[in-house]
Amino acid sequence: MFDAQTATDECVKWIRQFFEENGKGCNAVLGISGGKDSSVSAALCVEALGKDRVIGVLMPNGEQADIDMAHLLCDHLGIRKIIVNIKDAVEGVKGAIPFELENQSVINLPPRIRMATVYAVSQSMNGRVVNTCNLSEDWVGYSTRYGDAAGDFSPLQNFTVQEVKAIGRVLGLPVSLVEKPPIDGLCGRTDEDNLGFTYAVLDRYIRTGEIDDPAIKELIDRKHKANEFKMKMMPGFNYGLEIKCG
Repeated sequence: MFDAQTATDECVKWIRQFFEENGKGCNAVLGISGGKDSSVSAALCVEALGKDRVIGVLMPNGEQADIDMAHLLCDHLGIRKIIVNIKDAVEGVKGAIPFELENQSVINLPPRIRMATVYAVSQSMNGRVVNTCNLSEDWVGYSTRYGDAAGDFSPLQNFTVQEVKAIGRVLGLPVSLVEKPPIDGLCGRTDEDNLGFTYAVLDRYIRTGEIDDPAIKELIDRKHKANEFKMKMMPGFNYGLEIKCG
């Protein structure tokens, strides 16, 4: 059984230790979408560091229908927020590339521009960037490499969606933030619509190996295998030269 209180307490201690070792006195900087992952990540950082050391970056791409949820989260936690509309940057890159991008490139461009924006803010505000991805999304590749999958530290990477929600409840976040169905921001479909299965089914499979529908098992396994490289360190060619220091 998942002990949400213990997991929350230990994660808060881990965040404090990270900053002691990798940025004593630095701020936690993260993109705020208004979804559960950025909400829980921000709340954990507030618990660990205090609200004055957490900075939320809101990055609508033109109009964002649920931007009010991002404002709600920042106001609830009392953290600083910076609003950067990325529409001109997205359209500028698309317009400068001398051919029409394929659909997946168009989908992945805004998350990558958002991460570049978060890093620009972080570097100028004595920050460390929070990766907000969870285990369930990473498991099936539902994240953008060098987009939302980037960051300096990752509080949620070993928690499933159901566990992230449980932590959010422990932290006292508004139900509307914890339970809000994640939307892809493009066609209005939920993540689960796009994936073809629910996070509840995926989380059960990850934690127990149990699944009822063989077709969904095959789909999950195929997505995991195709995207497993995203969860590993970048490979590097080893020329075999001995490196000597000092």
